[in-house]
Parts: sequence; structure tokens; C-alpha cells
Amino acid sequence: MSRLAKKAIVVPDKVQIEQHKDMLTIKGSHGVLHHKVHPNVMVKIEKGHVQVIRNNEEQLSRAVQGTTHVIISNHIRGVTEGFTKKLQLHGVGYKAKISGHKLELNLGKSHPIEYIVPSNIKIETPTPTDIIIFGSDKQLVGQVAADIRRFRKPEPYKGKGVRYLDEVIHLKETKTSKK
Repeated sequence: MSRLAKKAIVVPDKVQIEQHKDMLTIKGSHGVLHHKVHPNVMVKIEKGHVQVIRNNEEQLSRAVQGTTHVIISNHIRGVTEGFTKKLQLHGVGYKAKISGHKLELNLGKSHPIEYIVPSNIKIETPTPTDIIIFGSDKQLVGQVAADIRRFRKPEPYKGKGVRYLDEVIHLKETKTSKK
């Protein structure tokens, strides 16, 4: 059995979990998340705890048990606290601005890039070079951050581009001609 999945997931008082056949619905102060449970595992909801139990000893069942455990615990954390990703823009003239449901990015291209923000994600730009992404779904927050970063990945010589806040870019030495 997965060492992680042996432990029951503690459910805070403010979170409601409902199960209808193979669909889990997790409600909290930051929204509602759904998760379809794989047929190789079973979710048992008890008072204040959730337990993920596998149906057999196959390799797939063991893998799915740990994955389901982590997804459910991330959903519980997401509807109570939420998840945040921070991005920084590095480069001359690089800036971001939020207007309505669109994020406008000037990243040194011939035209500004408009990114349509998903409905359950909040994006803030406290400064023109900082982007804060907030949401209750960990996977969606990470995907939005990766999509924005993909518009201009950091280049290896000067480090210009869109970076995660804690990302370290190892710069290459500039090319020189030999005489």
C-alpha cells in the first residue's frame, strides 16, 4: 500500500464532500471542484476523514491510489486556501496589464499578446512586470502559468523572458570570435 495513501485525509469543518457514484464534489469557501474517481479505487467518506482504498493489488491500482489521494487533498486545500503562482517579466519594455478577462502582454514582439483568462482563475498585476495567478484548482493554476510563460521563455544569454518567481536561469557565456 502507498505510504501516503495509508493515511486518511483530514477534512476541515468548512469543506463539504459529496459522492455520487464515481464523482466527488468538494465545496469550500473558494469554490467547487469535481473529481472523477478511477474504477480501480474506492473513496470512503467518514466523519471528518476521507480514505482512498484500492480494489485489487495490481500495479495500476497502487499507482492510482496514491494519485487519487494527492488529488483529493489538493482539492481540499484549493477550496480552503487556494493556490498561487507568481511570474516575473524580464526585458526592456516587457509589461503586463489586466483588462477585464484578458491579460495583455507586451513581450518585445510586433504586437501585444492577449491571453483570455479562464473563468475560475484570478490574475493580478501589482506592477507592470509582476503577474500573480490565483485559483482553487492546482492543475489549472499551473497550466495558466505555463501557458503565459510559453509566450516568451527565458533565453539563455541575457535571461530575457517570462520567469517563475523562484526560477533560476543559468546564463551562457556570450559567443566570441577567435583571432
